[in-house]
Formats: sequence, C-alpha cells, structure tokens
Amino acid sequence: MSAPDKPPARSGPAAAVGWVLTIGLNVVAPILTYNVLTEDHGWSEFAALLAGSAWPVLDSAIMVAWRRRIDEFAVVTLVFLVITALVSLIGAHTARALLVKDSGITGLFGLLCLATLLAPRPLMFYFGRKFATDGTPASTAWWNGMWQYEGFRSTMRTMTLVWGVAYVAEALLRVALAYALPTRTMVVLSPVMIYGVLGVLGVWTAWFGKRRAAEGARRQAEVEAAA
Repeated sequence: MSAPDKPPARSGPAAAVGWVLTIGLNVVAPILTYNVLTEDHGWSEFAALLAGSAWPVLDSAIMVAWRRRIDEFAVVTLVFLVITALVSLIGAHTARALLVKDSGITGLFGLLCLATLLAPRPLMFYFGRKFATDGTPASTAWWNGMWQYEGFRSTMRTMTLVWGVAYVAEALLRVALAYALPTRTMVVLSPVMIYGVLGVLGVWTAWFGKRRAAEGARRQAEVEAAA
C-alpha cells in the first residue's frame, strides 16, 4: 500500500462497546436463539433461524442511531442468516443432506465474496473497516480515505479474492467428503474444517495486510528520500 495516512488513536470505550455489540448481537444471540428455540421449544430450523436474524437487525438499528450510518457487517450477517434459513428448506432432511447444506452455505459466502469484486468496493473492505477501526467517525473516515491509494484497493481486492476462492474450495471439498466418508466422521470433521479454514484465513489476512502496509511505507520513504 502506498502513502497511507496514519490512523487516529483508537477509542478504548468505543471499541469495546462496538465489539460487544457486534459479537453479542451478530454471533452469540443468533446461536443461543437457534439452540433454545429448536431444543427447548420444538421450533423448526427455519423458524429458529428466522427468529435469530432479528438480532443483526437490532444491531444495525443501534449502529444507525449511534453512529448515523448503516453497519455493513450486520447487513452481511443478516443476509447470511436468511440464506441459511432458505437453504435449510431445500431438499431432504437427512444427516448427510444437512452436511451438504452446511457446505452450500459456506460456498455461497465464497461466491458472495467473489461477486463483490465487481462492486465499487469488495466485501473485505467493509469487514476490514469493522475490525480494523473502533467505529468512531474519525477512524471510519480514515479507513474510507485509504481507498484513494491504489495499493490499498489492490490489497482489499486480493483479500476478497482469496477468501472467496478458499470458501468455494472448502465447500466443494466438504460436499465430496460428505459422500465419501461416514456421516459420523463428517459430523466431527465438518466444523473442524469450517473453523480451520477461518483460522488460516484470519492469520493469512493479518500477515498479508501487515506485509502490504510495510511495502507501502518503504516505497513512500524512498519517494521522500528521492525528493
């Protein structure tokens, strides 16, 4: 990345509140809602997933009221939950079919990443803004302003491409394994693959971002020295 401005100092309280809301309303609350409604109250998977999707909506409403803007992360989470609910209705409801459906969901996320490469800004730009800033107007403006640098744009598109290809490949592999391996084995292996790929992508993203930032700083230093 070339010539990036320095980010503003992060606000500890704002960052903490933002993280609690993000994780609580987009991850923890939907999972708890799904488990409680399906296991304790006998709701169908579709109904429980649909009910859980209300939490990201609440998160978006809070962010709009607090920061006066739409939180793209919550919107993507909501879309993902809706896709999950729709996929749960398709086809048979055997154990193997459910494993294949799980693979289809992560595959759809990968395709979503790839599709946003055709949009003005790719998906990882919005994910990066969610997790690399504290959500305050100053840090959000700094992140948005980084888009003017060609190196930053290239980095966001490369990250989005890698995430998209990785999740499409992971989904195809899990579908193949669902038919090749016993269901008992796949019930254990499937979540390991999901979180394993997520962990590898997270580590790679952090490494790649730091590498590109260092390259940009080096090039900027060379330009200033030549001037």
